[in-house]
Amino acid sequence: MSTTEISLQDAFKDVMSCVATPVSIVTALARDGAPCGATVSAFASLSVSPAMVMVSLDRRSSTLEVIRESGRFGLNVLGADQADLALTFASKQGIGKFGGALWSVDHEVPRLAGTSAWIAAGVAGLQDGGDHVVVLGHVETAESEDAENKSPLVYYRRRFGTYLSY
Repeated sequence: MSTTEISLQDAFKDVMSCVATPVSIVTALARDGAPCGATVSAFASLSVSPAMVMVSLDRRSSTLEVIRESGRFGLNVLGADQADLALTFASKQGIGKFGGALWSVDHEVPRLAGTSAWIAAGVAGLQDGGDHVVVLGHVETAESEDAENKSPLVYYRRRFGTYLSY
């Protein structure tokens, strides 16, 4: 990689760190019933009618492979009190990620307890995007906690924080 590419990548990362993003954990169930998951900040709504979301996963992600096989995923939008969970699922430790987490299977995907919001989706498509793959999902169910009681966890300037209203 050339010096120009490296400096462009660094500059791009710096710019993107200025964009506050929601912190979520994408989950799926493997054929053998084992849960898997990964922390993501690249998640967004795509369409209201039909209800669709998109999430970006590293193409080397084991969670992405399970989503490809199962055709389903869960999206657990974390609350401000769940930064430790975000760090756990950001690691590469596999199934051990679920060891300290309270979770259940809902709509055939792992659902983490205590999140701000939750979505179960079926895969509508996969789109290559450089070193990531964008997973498009048809939302099958969506639930949220009372916004007054559950502040979201956000990622800004490479740090976790929360949204405080004026």
